[in-house]
Amino acid sequence: MIKVKHLSKNFGKVKAVDHISFEVKEHENLILLGTSGCGKTTTLKMINRLIEPSGGEIFIGGKNIFEQSPEILRRGIGYVLQNNGLFPHYTVAENIAVVPQLLKWDKKRTEKRVDELLEKLHLTKDYLHVYPNELSGGQQQRIGLARALVADPAVLLMDEPFGALDNVTRSKIHAEFKALDELKRKTIIMVTHDVQEAFELGDHICLMDKGKIVQDGAPADLLFKPKNDFVSGFLQEQRLQLEFKTIRMPDIWKWLPGKQKETKGKTPAADTDFWSALEHFKFDGADAISIKNKEIDEVKSASFEELMAAFYQYKKSQA
Repeated sequence: MIKVKHLSKNFGKVKAVDHISFEVKEHENLILLGTSGCGKTTTLKMINRLIEPSGGEIFIGGKNIFEQSPEILRRGIGYVLQNNGLFPHYTVAENIAVVPQLLKWDKKRTEKRVDELLEKLHLTKDYLHVYPNELSGGQQQRIGLARALVADPAVLLMDEPFGALDNVTRSKIHAEFKALDELKRKTIIMVTHDVQEAFELGDHICLMDKGKIVQDGAPADLLFKPKNDFVSGFLQEQRLQLEFKTIRMPDIWKWLPGKQKETKGKTPAADTDFWSALEHFKFDGADAISIKNKEIDEVKSASFEELMAAFYQYKKSQA
C-alpha cells in the first residue's frame, strides 16, 4: 500500500533522514520507533508532504505522491497529532467536520458519519457542541482520531498520538485502538518513542537511529533476531515484558501440556499474547487455564508453572 524508496531530507548540512526505504502492506500498522531526533517524525511528514523531501520516492496505492498536489493528497490521508491539533474555537462537531466540508459533503451525510464515529469512540452526542478545552486529554485524543477517520481514508498517519496522555488513559486508549473496527481497515504508520507502545500496537517496526533504519521487521524479529548491538541495547531494559507481549499462544502451543483439566474463569483465545494469558491467573484466581485453538479444534490446559515452562522452551528454540 505504501512504498518508500531512498527517501532523504537534509536541513542544511544535517541529514535528518538518510536514504531510507521500507514498505507497508495493506491494513498493516507500521511503527517508526526511535529516540528523539532520529528522523521518524520527519519521515512521517514527508509521506503527506508537510515536509518536502530532498530526494527519493513515495508511492501510495501504486501512485507517486509527487504527481498530485499536496492538498489533494492530504484529503485522502488521515493525520493524528500528539497534541490532537484541534481548533480551539471550533466545537467538537465542527472539528470533526473539517474534511467533509472540504470534500463538499452534504450536511446530513456529515452528521451521520460524525454520530457513527462518536459511538464507536465511546462518546455521546452531548459532546458535539462543547469546545476542546472542556474535554479531558483522552477525550480530545478521541476527537482528533475521529477527525482523521471521518472521510474514511485508506491511509492513517499518527505522530506520537498518545504521548501526551497519562499512563492509565493511554492504556485504555490502546485497548480501544486495537478493538476499533475502523482501524482494522486502515494502513497505518505511527511514530512513537515508547517501546512498549510500539510492540503492543505494531505489526511491523522500523527502528531508526541518526536518520537511518537500523532494523525493519516484525516485533519478534527485533527481539529474537536483533541485527546488531544497537537493537539489542535499545530493547534490553524492557525485554522480558516485551517478550510476554510479543509471544502468542500459537508460538508455544507445542510445549503446552496436552491433557485438558477442569479450570475456572474465562478461557483465553488461542491467538492471545502470553501477557494476556498470564493475567487470567491474576484476575480470575485460577490454578490453571484452558486455551482453545479453534483452527485445530483443540483445547489445552496449563498451570502457571506449565505456562512459564512452555515460554522458556520457546525462548530456547529461538536462541
